[in-house]
Amino acid sequence: MATLIEHLIKLTDHRDRDLLELTLSKALIDLIPIQRVLVSKVISEEGVKRWMDVTVLDARGGGKVVDPLRVDFQTLPLLEDNRDRLHCIQRQERVEIAWAGENGPRITYLPLFADPVAGDEAVLEIHSASALMDEQLAVVGDVSRVFRNMYRLLAYSDRDALTGLLNRKSLDDTFYSAVLEELGQVDEAAAAARQPALSVVQERRHRVPPNYWLGTISVDGYGVINDQHGHLIAEEVLLLVARIMNNTFRTYDRLYRFGGEQFAVLMHCPDEALVLAAFERFRANIEKFNFPQVGRLTISGGFTRVSPDDSPSTALERAERAVDYAQHHGQNKVFSHAELVRKGFFGEALKVGAVDIF
Repeated sequence: MATLIEHLIKLTDHRDRDLLELTLSKALIDLIPIQRVLVSKVISEEGVKRWMDVTVLDARGGGKVVDPLRVDFQTLPLLEDNRDRLHCIQRQERVEIAWAGENGPRITYLPLFADPVAGDEAVLEIHSASALMDEQLAVVGDVSRVFRNMYRLLAYSDRDALTGLLNRKSLDDTFYSAVLEELGQVDEAAAAARQPALSVVQERRHRVPPNYWLGTISVDGYGVINDQHGHLIAEEVLLLVARIMNNTFRTYDRLYRFGGEQFAVLMHCPDEALVLAAFERFRANIEKFNFPQVGRLTISGGFTRVSPDDSPSTALERAERAVDYAQHHGQNKVFSHAELVRKGFFGEALKVGAVDIF
């Protein structure tokens, strides 16, 4: 059995934020006599909040890890469906339920995160044969504290400093694990496959689910805004665009800023029409927003389905071609790269002056 120190080392060794919950769960199963542990996060869509069990692990070895990009939001329980979890996160205190007598089995809920602004709200749920003793609760507290510190450290390195959205490094680091690894059943082999040591592209181009999409977005006329209103106002525009993105897309969609006026979205969706509808909602929300000192703005967007042979760069290149098309055909539009191909617009490279734009 690994010691507390060994488990803390494992937590601090990680560079993949998506595996931290699994490492935390394994540590607790190994260090204290419990039967089951869950990490459940709060996710939202169009103002509705639900519970998503991102990690479930049993002492006997069974369990699962959920890929947030592939979750069916409508099947998840509402916050009110588990009031004990809800009380735990609202009051930021431990909640203990003795469901079969005072000396019998327990479910203990402990707050793991409580930052709704940053989109981080989570509860640690522990099932045990009896009440946890003070020293066992202290172990849970110590391991959870290290987990939170590592989570925030990795989150900081993944984020754009201005907007708080994910950065380009984050896309490069997570593209294969988020898109090319099917996480229906995560085990040790799957976890090992997601470690940085297996970063060779050829080893990860397999079993691509057909419903991942990558889109990019550019603020129309951003250079003019910067010239006319100055750098601070231009940055305020970017902050507000990021806020509207967060309020428009689902909390489990991956939202990025790559620098300047360029943003991106990685999402899982069953068909092209729904992806287009999501990007159109964002375009419309930007168009109707009154930006302070600037007024009305528009964005141009493009998206593409991720294919088996894609790297982040090849998928981004197709999405950016669709954005370029939108910007050179009136702006304030969103296009699917595949639809433009079907219509024959990308049969040959078009030129503006001496510059290839497609």
